[in-house]
Amino acid sequence: MTERLDGRQDPPAAQAAGGPSTGPADTPRKQRRLGPSPAVAIAFLLPAAVLLGIWVVYPIVYSVVRSLFGANGFEEFVGLGNYVSIFTDQGMLTTIRNNLIWVIVAPIIVTTLGLIFAVLTERIRWATAFKLIVFMPMAVSLMAAGVIFRLVYEQSPDKGLANAVLSTVADTFSSSQGYPDARPREGDQSAVAAENGAVVTKQPAQAGQPVLIPIVGVKPDVMPSNAQTAKSAPAGDGLAGTVWFDFTQGGGGQSGVVDGTEKGLPGMTVEAVQNGQVAATATTAEDGTFRFEGLAPGAYTVRLPQSNFEASYGGLQWLGPTLITPAIIGAFVWVWAGFAMVLLAAGLAAIPRDALEAARIDGATEWQVFRKITVPLLSPVLLVVFVTMIINTLKVFDLVFIIAPASVQPQANVVALEMWRVSFGGGNNQGLGSALAIFLLVLVLPFMVMNIRRFRRGES
Repeated sequence: MTERLDGRQDPPAAQAAGGPSTGPADTPRKQRRLGPSPAVAIAFLLPAAVLLGIWVVYPIVYSVVRSLFGANGFEEFVGLGNYVSIFTDQGMLTTIRNNLIWVIVAPIIVTTLGLIFAVLTERIRWATAFKLIVFMPMAVSLMAAGVIFRLVYEQSPDKGLANAVLSTVADTFSSSQGYPDARPREGDQSAVAAENGAVVTKQPAQAGQPVLIPIVGVKPDVMPSNAQTAKSAPAGDGLAGTVWFDFTQGGGGQSGVVDGTEKGLPGMTVEAVQNGQVAATATTAEDGTFRFEGLAPGAYTVRLPQSNFEASYGGLQWLGPTLITPAIIGAFVWVWAGFAMVLLAAGLAAIPRDALEAARIDGATEWQVFRKITVPLLSPVLLVVFVTMIINTLKVFDLVFIIAPASVQPQANVVALEMWRVSFGGGNNQGLGSALAIFLLVLVLPFMVMNIRRFRRGES
């Protein structure tokens, strides 16, 4: 040891190194750990990990194991037989096809409508009210939405809104009133007869001679509310006549004669035919009378064409096997379009306005600005919305279960509904149901991983 000027001595190690010794105050400080100790972190994470294992990990593992056994519990080991059934059964293939339609069509429509609505909200004054109206279906549960659209798609126009709109539009452009099951009064004394679905007069008609066309078989539910008491057409120079319901309630009346209590048949198309050609057309009034205007003199056959005796347009069969899947997708779009609009509107608000204004100053049209600047800058949000909608379509259950009638549910079936139906809805085959659950999980996982990676890239 050597003695320093301050009277203290350097330790031998310091002397060997040829330098001064460092005291206790000069020793390097230990690095302090940021955050809690591992024991504290484990104590806080353990309850969440236990619950995660109970609610997520255990059901997945149990479903995988259960899918390898048959309907009778763990007594019958079938291996991959349940998975083979998924891809060989015709009903299952229809279910997979429906899910494929859902995955392709629904996310594209929802994302496109959301983008259109988001762009519109930036260009209208009442944007807040518009957003409120479009987003309002999100406040409704999918089960309630299914009940609403089950009523919207009712076949009868008196109950279903969709067919009420279609039938109203059809009636606006159609002048004829349908009287299905109506027919001419039969008998040798009748002045009219049925011919290829139409009703024609037996004898040629002349101007100045009113034509009487008695009709029977008109059901009360198709009788127009504006039908008035039938009247005989007044005599005149032109060809005129009356089409009426030749039936007196309570009995009485005279066949082939316009009685005072019988109703005219309004809205019927009447044709004047000469030499096989339609010379003129008229429509019956509320009292059943008609008159041909501008008709040349001569003898004519008066005809009620077949279109008068066909049922009036009642809309589409939304809940039939052909349109059931598009109809349910329409309900799904109604619910989720507001969600897509809100996310995309937030993304639009974050786009730098300088880039848009610079493009407009350079002469770009609004379509070019939208296609080459707005959409590329908005692509991360568009992808998130699109992937989220894919996941939602794969899990759709409520809408299909509520909207589709029992008779067409096999045509509208999806994997989630089939999983429940096979396991608990009467199938009592939880082995096949577990296989469907794992199949659905495999379909959803890639899109969930895609979303998680997108979120991580956004945070970095």
